[in-house]
Amino acid sequence: MKAADIMTTSVVCIKPDATVLDAARLLLSERISALPVVDKAGRLQGIVSEGDLIHRAEIGSEKQVTRWKALFEEGATLARDYLKAHGRKVSDVMSHPVVLAEEDTELSVVAARMDQFGIKRLPVVRDGKVVGIVSRANLLQALISAPTASRAPAVDDAALRDQILQKLDREPWSASLLRNIIVQDGNVEIWGHADSTSQCEACGVLAAGIPGVKAVTNHMVVTPRGVYTW
Repeated sequence: MKAADIMTTSVVCIKPDATVLDAARLLLSERISALPVVDKAGRLQGIVSEGDLIHRAEIGSEKQVTRWKALFEEGATLARDYLKAHGRKVSDVMSHPVVLAEEDTELSVVAARMDQFGIKRLPVVRDGKVVGIVSRANLLQALISAPTASRAPAVDDAALRDQILQKLDREPWSASLLRNIIVQDGNVEIWGHADSTSQCEACGVLAAGIPGVKAVTNHMVVTPRGVYTW
């Protein structure tokens, strides 16, 4: 899936010359956590979020500059903090450049950018203009809406075992595993040794995802490499 498949298209934006109070009121009235900042032509200039407005001099929540921070922090960082606390216009406090997506950006890339930059949403642009916004909530909505794998009514146990083993062999994390699969009436039992708990759990999830599997019992244990025994 791509960003265009799940993005919110009714995006509330704000102009750079709007005031900080305008931005705060709009965030609250629209019940949203961020506003793309666009110029008169609709081109993205930045983004202003709740996080950009919480350290304000008016309410005594600005970041404190200790003696040590003043000595070791870069001047540009201290100046940005001052702007966030004292700036009057949205252009003073907005974050820029903006981490964004395009309509054909794969969701794997969207999620990776959220992780990499520690952000909760990405504006989606076309020719520099905002056409949508994709948030963590949109990703969760896509997850809920995703079709579940259909279950085959009956699959030969030997065929199921072969499918599980073949799929395991294709996974890079399974290279160090010693494992055996037993299937009876669609019920899978996994035996063996792994280097980590996550590998054991991944084996169970992989087997459960094979159409025709009724239940999975995972007997795998974590054993230090080099001491595997059968």
